[in-house]
Amino acid sequence: MNVIITADHAGMTIRNEVKKLLDEMGIEYEDTGCSCETSVDYSDYALPAAERVAKGEFDRGIFICGTGIGMSIAANKVKGIRCALTHDVYSAKLTRQHNDSNILAMGERVIGPGLAREIAKVWLETDFDGGRHERRIGKVTVYEDQQ
Repeated sequence: MNVIITADHAGMTIRNEVKKLLDEMGIEYEDTGCSCETSVDYSDYALPAAERVAKGEFDRGIFICGTGIGMSIAANKVKGIRCALTHDVYSAKLTRQHNDSNILAMGERVIGPGLAREIAKVWLETDFDGGRHERRIGKVTVYEDQQ
């Protein structure tokens, strides 16, 4: 598995914790996040990173901003992306099992670094269940293709 991780100025602490986790798990990653504390636009980081996931350059992505909302909205504008904003472990697991999410969004101002690591770990380790969930995702993909 390879992962792209990105963050705006409001997600730098959690991004660094998630990078440590990825190192511990032996998962390859590329960090495209900002390296400043000056305000930047989340869309400048989310959109190019989401496009790289959609193109298949990365298996998954982890996007972090202040709330995770901006990153998730921007990422979900990219065809083929299923970005899930999660702030708890249960949702992180279910979004992989049922929705085959390919990007995880989190908010640094909403959760702390310890919980962010737990969420990311469960999300990375959980497989898609397929079955009835595949049919449901297929309907969304058909709709997306018609746009």
